[in-house]
Amino acid sequence: MKLLLLEDDQILSETICHLLTEEGYAVDIALNEEEAENLTFTNKYDLYLFDINLPAGNGLDFLQALRHAEDETPTIFITALTDMDSMARGFALDAVDYIKKPFEPEELLIRLKAKFKDDILHYRDIEYDPKNHIVRKAGEIVHMGKVPCRVFAALLMRMGNVVTQEVLFECLENPSGNALRVAINKVKQKLDIDITNIRGEGYMLEAV
Repeated sequence: MKLLLLEDDQILSETICHLLTEEGYAVDIALNEEEAENLTFTNKYDLYLFDINLPAGNGLDFLQALRHAEDETPTIFITALTDMDSMARGFALDAVDYIKKPFEPEELLIRLKAKFKDDILHYRDIEYDPKNHIVRKAGEIVHMGKVPCRVFAALLMRMGNVVTQEVLFECLENPSGNALRVAINKVKQKLDIDITNIRGEGYMLEAV
């Protein structure tokens, strides 16, 4: 597995790189967005490890730009930010996990092994594979399009909580209230599920 690590703390990045390299991972390090952008242009990665707070940017914004360029590489955020809006936005961009700073480097290794062993999320008779962005209902693949899939993933990963309209807009190619309603309706129709509209706040997938 080949990874790109975007982390401005050079000591931490070298520590993580050393640990993962010993475990057989191939790791490229970027200390800022410009270095990371150049690396993504010339290399294909199996996973991104992105810090959120960067000296001249934001890991969430950088991942959003990559997603707009149709880069769907699975991403884990390493960050001191754990507020719900940041987490929801990250998951709306198909992030597969968050690791809170400070952390033991071995924790990252444990999470990597766990995530890529079995990362299937379940909701009733529905399965979602965030690594490959595949939705199955009753064992059959549901072809619902990239945008509705992202919307469903954002709701699923915050199941039982309201996901704001602003967060869900991150899932859309051309954000608008009408486009979001169309995507929500397509998810409901394709998966035969209820999504609650919390007026003035957002949408929620009821916990089961």
